Amino acid sequence: MKKIGIYTVLSLALLGCTPKEKDKKIEKELVTTAPLVLSLKEAKKIIALPLHCLQQEYPNKLGQVLGADADLKTPKQLRPIFYGCFDWHSAVHGYWSIIELMKRFPELEEQHHIRERLNTLITAENVQVEMAFFEDPNNRTFERTYGWAWLFQLHGTLSTWEDPDAQRWAKLIEPLADILIERYQEYLPKLNYPIRTGTHDNTAYGLSLSLEYARLMKKTAFETLLIETANRLYAKDVDCNLAFEPSGHDFLSPCLEEARLMSKIQDEATFRTWLTAFLPAVFTADFQLAVGQVSDRTDGHLVHLDGLNFSRTTCLTDLSKKLPELAHLRAIGKQHFDASFGNITDDDYMGSHWLGTFALYALVHQ
Repeated sequence: MKKIGIYTVLSLALLGCTPKEKDKKIEKELVTTAPLVLSLKEAKKIIALPLHCLQQEYPNKLGQVLGADADLKTPKQLRPIFYGCFDWHSAVHGYWSIIELMKRFPELEEQHHIRERLNTLITAENVQVEMAFFEDPNNRTFERTYGWAWLFQLHGTLSTWEDPDAQRWAKLIEPLADILIERYQEYLPKLNYPIRTGTHDNTAYGLSLSLEYARLMKKTAFETLLIETANRLYAKDVDCNLAFEPSGHDFLSPCLEEARLMSKIQDEATFRTWLTAFLPAVFTADFQLAVGQVSDRTDGHLVHLDGLNFSRTTCLTDLSKKLPELAHLRAIGKQHFDASFGNITDDDYMGSHWLGTFALYALVHQ
């Protein structure tokens, strides 16, 4: 019936067109309205990227605070599990991408080879080294909160996969996840104001991913803290100006990430009222949002805008699912996804080491 409805609307809109114009317009409309689908084809494309860099130690951005000469070690010595893919958080969500795709597509090639690789990396000894880094007083805030949230995503995906390897890996990583929950519990009561950047520090993004984990794992005390924090920081916000977005190296939309977070914690009526005050423009039928334009994909910061297109896709899709009157946002999200998905290749490391994760996350949240 949905397809019939689409064709009916299109036929009425095209009565005044010539045959060629009708064909072109129908084709364009169907491409725009067709849902995004994660198929084996996309899975193969995405999984190749983290597999390529999972054990690529250099180039590497350590991001640590040095307390002594002894802290000067190689990435692999410091973080024997998550040392590849340029930086710690990219390695973490690279693992998430691999596990998520193996879980969804058991027919993927090289499953046995991938498991062998992960078994050599995710070991009790290596987890202890990873934990020791976070216990270092100089690095207690390391990867707060972006990397923390992605470690939760990884642990949640492993824990809910009924697979012997996945269950073993989940048990090994669990103590690290527990440390980061404790860090969150220490941090959030002290956070008087949200961080509204379009990059890693964005508070709403970290809360959103962490909330998914808390609910998945039934960690009710953690979930309560996250919800209370979100309401404290955002419930009174109004008039977010999308015209100020994006900044030059954003991969997140501060306005849309906040809206997505609030859609997770408010009922439909409450959220409708809140969003009307916060982002009234999205309710208009002719609402538009231009895709992020990347001028140089070899520039590690400028290529962030491809990631912005993917994260916006996720946000717009979730908003369209929360409120029926926002159904038009889904097509805008698809435009964003299509604008960047063709650019995901292994040609340049600055994009290839992380963008696949953001594309995958958008696809699994359709």
